[in-house]
This record gives sequence, C-alpha cells and structure tokens, in this order.
Amino acid sequence: MQMSNIKHNDEYKSWLTDIKMRIKQTQIKAAIKVNTELLHLYWDLGHDIVVRQVETTWGSGFFEQLSKDLAAEFPHLKGFSATNLKYCKRFYQFYTQDETFHQVGGEVGSQITQQLAAQLQPADNKQVVIRHQVGDELENNLVFKIPWRHHVEIFTKCKTTKEALFYVQKTIQNGWSRSMLTHHLELNLYEREGKAVNNFAATLPAPQSDLAMQTLKDPYIFDLMSLTEKYNERELEDALTENITKFLVELGTGFAYVGRQVPLNIDDTEYYIDLLFYHLKLRCFVVIELKAAKFVPEAAGKTSFYLSAIDDLMRHSTDNATIGIIICKDKNNLVAEYALRGINQPIGVSEYQLSKLLPENFKSALPSIEEIEEELNNKKI
Repeated sequence: MQMSNIKHNDEYKSWLTDIKMRIKQTQIKAAIKVNTELLHLYWDLGHDIVVRQVETTWGSGFFEQLSKDLAAEFPHLKGFSATNLKYCKRFYQFYTQDETFHQVGGEVGSQITQQLAAQLQPADNKQVVIRHQVGDELENNLVFKIPWRHHVEIFTKCKTTKEALFYVQKTIQNGWSRSMLTHHLELNLYEREGKAVNNFAATLPAPQSDLAMQTLKDPYIFDLMSLTEKYNERELEDALTENITKFLVELGTGFAYVGRQVPLNIDDTEYYIDLLFYHLKLRCFVVIELKAAKFVPEAAGKTSFYLSAIDDLMRHSTDNATIGIIICKDKNNLVAEYALRGINQPIGVSEYQLSKLLPENFKSALPSIEEIEEELNNKKI
C-alpha cells in the first residue's frame, strides 16, 4: 500500500483514533498525578512551617527569604511566592483545625488529627518531629484530587472543614472550573442546597428521595438584569428563559430544559405549565411553578394536578415519578409543610432572591437596540 493512501484506510484511521484516545487518557492521568504530588508537597511544606513555628524562630521575613531561595534554585518553577507559601501554611492548618477532616467516601476518619497530634510531640524532650508523612492512608483522600487554585478559593472562603469538603466533593462530582466554584461559593451553595420544604421522604423511595432533596435549594438566587422592581410571574418567567444558561447553572447539574408554558390538553381544556425540565440523574420530569408572591396552599394543589397530568400524558414507562418545585417570592415554612402533608406526589417549595434589580426609571433610561444601531450608523463615515 502506498504511503499517500494510508490516511484513507479505515483500519488505519480506527487504530489512529484509538492511539489518540490513549494518549489523551495518559495526559489526563499524568496531569492528575502531577496535581496530587504538588498538593502533597504543599501539605508537607505547610506542616513544616507550622511545626517549626518559623515566624517565631526566624522572624517575619521568613516567607520572603524562603521564596527567594527557592526561586534561585528553581527559577522556572512557579508556586513558591511568599504569598503561596503562606497559603501552604493555611492549607495545612485549615484541614487539621479539628476532628472533622474526614476522608470523604473512604476509610480515614478523625484519627488523622489524633495521629497528627501524636507525631507532633517532642522526641527525647529535645527534638520535634518535623515532617508529617501523608502516607498511604491519605493517598485516596478527595482533598488531593482537585487543583491547588481551587483549594485556595475554598479554604480562604469556608469557615469549617465540613463546608470545605462539601465544595471539594461538588467540584469532583461536577467537574467545576475555578470560576464556577467561585460562583457557588459566593452564592453560598452549602447553606442553600437541600434546605427547601418538601415531602420527598414520604413520596419517593430511597435513595431517589435523598438525591431529589439535594437538587433543591432555598433560596434560589436569580441574576436577572432585565427585571424592574415591579414585575409579574410572566415577566419573571420571560427573564429566566431568556437567561436559560444562568438558570440551569442555578438549578444545578442534571437539569435539561424542555419548555415553557407547556400545554396540557385535558377534557378539551388547555392548562399551561410554567417551566418543564427533565432531570438526567433522577430520570424524571420536573415541573417548576413560579410565583411572584408569597406561597399559598392552593399552589401545592395546582402543582399536584400538573404532576398527575405529566405522569399520564408524557411520562415514559422507564421514567420515575414526576417532581414538582414551587419557587415563590416568600413563604412560611409551617404553611408549606401543612400544604404538602396530604399530597402523595413529590413537591418542594423554595423561595427565590434577585441578585440584581433595576429600578423603573433606570431601565427606561437605557437605550434600545434600535437607538444603539441608529447612533452607530450616524457615526459611520
């Protein structure tokens, strides 16, 4: 076979595709390995700095001096600035501040902190054990599986290791970029996830009920610039669907947008669902009803009606029961609990907040698209 024709050979192309995939997988594994080793190094550096009590021993200029010495020896390596060395110290201190530093989903428990304390005891009343060997027991710890800059965002913004490990786990599960992690940190996802009033435990089998609870937030935070201080439910719906990407980010991983004002023809009468989604992990439709007012019990009955209709008219035999989420401007938790108690369909009730709201007079002062185009045309030479 001539060399010029080999690139058109199906067998060669298939083999080439396989090679490329293996190379990419190797690159990913290598990147993960490098990141893990780097985090272990930073952990050990942090330990040494803490145990040696360097600022007391060598003075306040220690970090700047160490940074200069390391830069002189490794001029092409980044990550040893004075600021980053201080972060190494904080990294170690943060995850060993109490006994809540657990191996998420693994075997390591609070013994880590106890073992650490034992290792820090003076030896022969003169020497101090300097290096904390991370060892095999930490090799699979999820803390060492996300990038360093993600960690800096987490331990500088979180108050407890429990909160930090929540974001570590979410980052791994959802593949969050640093900007996405920062977004969820700023909107305090830890305090909002799974907090909505719901009847999932009574209406859904485990573990689906637990997963469904985790999909709820209270409150939802909508970043909508197009709304004014006076808006109705249709305008809120318009704004959310116009910014569907932001809305999906706020809803969370797994939601797929189906449509808005979805019609249901029942006995020659059409009813309309505000927003309809499908959740890929829960394997079910999700009905979202928007209320630009305080929650009233009647909303639960209306949503229950929609869930029954979706289950009969749209649900596939392999789908799970349809879930309803009522998102309202305000709610009384006790009223919401009473409203859901006698309903046998899974429904959650949450509030929402608008992070940006334009006053009426400011919105009216903004130029329209036509006005901008006219202005640009007038400036053309």
